[in-house]
Amino acid sequence: MNDVDEAIIRAHREEWARVVAALTRRFGDLDVAEEAAAEAFAVAVEKWPADGVPPNPGAWLTTTAQRKAIDRIRRESKRDDKQKEAGLVYDDDPPEPLGAIDDDRLRLVFTCCHPALAVEARVALTLRLVGGLTVPEISRAFLVAESTMGQRITRAKAKIKAARIPYRVPSAGDLPARVSGVLTVLFLVFNEGYLATGPDTDPVRHDLTAEAIRLTRLIHALLPDDGEVTGLLALMLLTEARRPARVSAGGELVALDEQDRGTWDTTLIAEGHALVRERLAAGVAPGRYQILAAINAVHTSAADMRDTDWSQVLALYDQLVHVDASPIVALNRAIAVAELDGPQVALAAVDRLEPELTGYHPFHATRADLLRRLGRGAEARAAYDKAIQLAGNTAETASLTRRRDQLPNGG
Repeated sequence: MNDVDEAIIRAHREEWARVVAALTRRFGDLDVAEEAAAEAFAVAVEKWPADGVPPNPGAWLTTTAQRKAIDRIRRESKRDDKQKEAGLVYDDDPPEPLGAIDDDRLRLVFTCCHPALAVEARVALTLRLVGGLTVPEISRAFLVAESTMGQRITRAKAKIKAARIPYRVPSAGDLPARVSGVLTVLFLVFNEGYLATGPDTDPVRHDLTAEAIRLTRLIHALLPDDGEVTGLLALMLLTEARRPARVSAGGELVALDEQDRGTWDTTLIAEGHALVRERLAAGVAPGRYQILAAINAVHTSAADMRDTDWSQVLALYDQLVHVDASPIVALNRAIAVAELDGPQVALAAVDRLEPELTGYHPFHATRADLLRRLGRGAEARAAYDKAIQLAGNTAETASLTRRRDQLPNGG
């Protein structure tokens, strides 16, 4: 890959959301904004190799996209109706910022996460327009067909237009009711960045994790006393702190027990721990994100895997089960059970989850690891094979393959 190709890829990661958000604010139409942004990047692919990468790629892309959008509107046979409709959906005057927060991407997040939309549509639309993920990437993340995901995104944009959903950060009175759905989406964007689902993408996408953290910081500034906002920010920071150790030089995902903890970002860890302590001092019953942040605080407090306070981890998972009784939480709880009560007890708990998690590759990877520890090599190999078949991330596939291939022959 040459320097220009790398510049185009980097610009897409760093500038996509900015371009879409800027065009949405100006033209009030998500379809126009997305398609014009895509056309601008197509022009960049054509022109940058010959003309060189512009000094400010973001400004170049935004200007090009705006021209494309204007050209498209002029070509529309019902141009006046379209502009009138856009004016109904979005006020002609720029939306008023809330306090010190004035950010087009944050407005775009709240637009995509409006409660008039189904939760699945909010997630899909945000990942597409804010995260810049492709429809195949989003469909893989949620285990649905590409056609289904494409229709979901199309319907969501149509709903925003039909319902005249405004492009703005909600008023202070509306924020608490709106923030839960936004946090769900930002967490999913962060997770896609921390372990990308696509086989042809970087295994860890710092652009997505950084954007999720940036937007969560903005919401934390809006709602500093909201425990779940603080919890999610802490969770993201403590997870992001481990990113330098996540992928080996050979491109293989490195599990928590094998990571070089000396490479963890101590500044992010300190900030995350401070936020966790802040919520503990508040004396308010914690929600899902606060408990997950506390679990991560325990892990990042241990200088070595052997120093992990697994009793505390299990107690926190027991608390989490009362808040979120999902099978994925139960699966993660079983990993802590294995450390305290042994792999046999944990395997029994994991096997009970099979009907719900049969298409979830971490389920099979967890089973494989427990079976390996029990010396049941043939069964472990079959479980690794299933996990490899379902995993999309190339770095994770490489890690699972190595673990499988390290099993004794004939086990």
